[in-house]
Amino acid sequence: MSLKVFFTSVSSSVQIKKNQDRIFSVLESKKIPFKAVDISQKAEDKDLMRKIAKNPTALPPQICNGDVYCGDIDAFENAIEAEQLEAFLKL
Repeated sequence: MSLKVFFTSVSSSVQIKKNQDRIFSVLESKKIPFKAVDISQKAEDKDLMRKIAKNPTALPPQICNGDVYCGDIDAFENAIEAEQLEAFLKL
């Protein structure tokens, strides 16, 4: 399985951009390989993100490992705080 972070390169929301940057920064600093999937480039990627998250209105960033949903920014931050990041990412 491979870790994927669904994000958007086109957003007017400063909070979404900060959340995406936070996830990328943490994963890169811990040298955890991941694939960034830009949902603004293909509608199929946005649909896939929402299907995996089981939420028809889910917004980026969303994280999954293969087809297994890990969570959103809140769950990511909670996992870091609890020192359970690898378990959260299903690594």
